[in-house]
Amino acid sequence: MTSAPIARFILPVFFLAVSHRGICAAHTARAQPVWVASWTTPQQIPEPANALPPEALHDATLRQIVHLSIGGSALRVHLSNAFGTAPLHLTSVHIAHPLATDGPAIDPSTDRALTFAGATDVIIPPGAEFVSDPVTESVPPLADLAVTFHLDDPPARETGHPGSRATSYYVPGDEVAAATLTNPGKVDHWYQLAAVDVLAVPGAATVVALGDSTTDGHGATTNGNDRWTDDLAARLQQAKVSVGVGNAGIGGNHLLIDGLGPSALSRVDRDLLAPAGVRWVIIYEGINDLGGLTLHGEVAAADHAALVARIIAAYQQILVRAHAHGLRVYGATITPDGKSGFYHPDSLNEADREAVNAWIRAASHFDAVIDFDAAVRDPQQPDRLLPAYDCGDHLHPSPAGYRAMADAIPLNLF
Repeated sequence: MTSAPIARFILPVFFLAVSHRGICAAHTARAQPVWVASWTTPQQIPEPANALPPEALHDATLRQIVHLSIGGSALRVHLSNAFGTAPLHLTSVHIAHPLATDGPAIDPSTDRALTFAGATDVIIPPGAEFVSDPVTESVPPLADLAVTFHLDDPPARETGHPGSRATSYYVPGDEVAAATLTNPGKVDHWYQLAAVDVLAVPGAATVVALGDSTTDGHGATTNGNDRWTDDLAARLQQAKVSVGVGNAGIGGNHLLIDGLGPSALSRVDRDLLAPAGVRWVIIYEGINDLGGLTLHGEVAAADHAALVARIIAAYQQILVRAHAHGLRVYGATITPDGKSGFYHPDSLNEADREAVNAWIRAASHFDAVIDFDAAVRDPQQPDRLLPAYDCGDHLHPSPAGYRAMADAIPLNLF
């Protein structure tokens, strides 16, 4: 007769104890530094014109410079063989602070060798990515970092990011610790390099921007780090907001089909969900799907309507997958492309863009809306970029246009 009251008494005490431990654990977790992505770039197979010839990577050193967003007390580097068809052996990998963004010289006093499970070399299986052991090194916000590695043999198939807007340098032999590289070959692409994480302050996190060439930075200054994602990172740091910015833009990217790189839908796991500390996602995709519909000629009105529906369905798929991982998803409106010499959009194409933007702006779809369209369009001709924000091709913004896009993002979203 007394067992039921005892059971009722013990149950609340048990839950109180679990709750107390949970509160303590949560408080401890919040007090700990966290790994967050400070720089990212999406991986793809370089087109033949953008790949390095195999002989350039036989017994060769490659030095690449990246621009970080958030700073931290330690860092680690992600190396990628995502599209490789055989194991990739890097005999040594170093990091250092470059003396400039547009040259191969480093500050030798900052040179550090990376290790992988304690080893100074690493073999990355095909389709895989390796993260280096952490290096305790104070990294200021908005710093530049040189990542240098040596290969004995070239990749069986290269993995990289052609739209770097940053110059990489390569020379024969093992020169990973060299203060500079003498008479190096130069290419404005990145290879086998996917991300840099930093150990940031408690509560820090990262926003990742999924996009096409406008996110990748077409029209930005080579080695100038003036893409809209760079400008957003600078605004966040100026406001002392502990948020890193990852760029997941690929030139020519589509939502629905592969282009110069894999489609946006096919790279959600690797480029949106995987980065360290990701908490927010900005989706800015669709202009290549819209323009590509009539690239080779006019199509029926029903085809226009069907494409708009498929683009919206793609957004919904990204929302579902990101929300399942607890991310907040911000939809960015598609900027104008009127008078584009590449797509030659007509009134039906513009109506498609307006229909997609109307869906993005509608309440209850995205967690918030970033109105890039309103930020850079010409008020007198809203189907076109404002001339001051046009890089000249009537499709991509200029550096001034990228600043206007970054300025249109409310920092209270983070």
